[in-house]
Amino acid sequence: MENSFTTIQTPVKYGLALHTTTPELGLAIGNFMGAKRYDVWNLERQVSNLLHQYIVEFIKPQTWKDLGFIAVAKGPGGFTGTRIGVVTARTLGQQLDIPVFAISTLSAIAWAQLKGKDNSSLQKITLTEKCIRAIAVQMPAQRGHICAGIYKPSTDGKKLKVLLDDTIFLLEEWQKKLASLHTDYELVIATSGLAKTVDSILEIAYLGWSLKQNPHWSEALPYYGQNPFID
Repeated sequence: MENSFTTIQTPVKYGLALHTTTPELGLAIGNFMGAKRYDVWNLERQVSNLLHQYIVEFIKPQTWKDLGFIAVAKGPGGFTGTRIGVVTARTLGQQLDIPVFAISTLSAIAWAQLKGKDNSSLQKITLTEKCIRAIAVQMPAQRGHICAGIYKPSTDGKKLKVLLDDTIFLLEEWQKKLASLHTDYELVIATSGLAKTVDSILEIAYLGWSLKQNPHWSEALPYYGQNPFID
């Protein structure tokens, strides 16, 4: 008598990323098995009213049950937009019982730079003739300050190590910090178009998810840099 076996296939899970730290809304979804897409809309001050509607339409033909994790840009960025994005991500994570990855806006910019993603709104100043040893990212804050972070690519280029977590500086202080670095670096100045890096938010979160990291939704907190940040 021949034995018969039934193969049970594990459903492919998707990640959903949100970027709401500016007047633009960025959404990305993917399963990292060939299916990935993202889009950006300029919603101005209508993000809070339209966010849920846009998410519902965007994830189709996928459904809520297809999601394995949520990723969200936690800031720095606009106070209202950042808060709305993080609250929405936390709510989805709680209702769907899935992990929520809160990703730094600056780290997403650094990841986009590392991967060579096109974002013409980012001013890139190369300070080394060799390979990039570190990526320094700065963006404007309020009252003459900037928010900045420094990241170092791994040797295989598949992840970023944080050399300096997101910090508020006066410009002069930041310039002194850069001058004290004992490594070559590339400076990226972010001014607009940040929602385009939503696919980087998704990719960074996926790296953690693939390593079995499962941050609880309650751990996802916004980072404004200063209270309030840009709005």
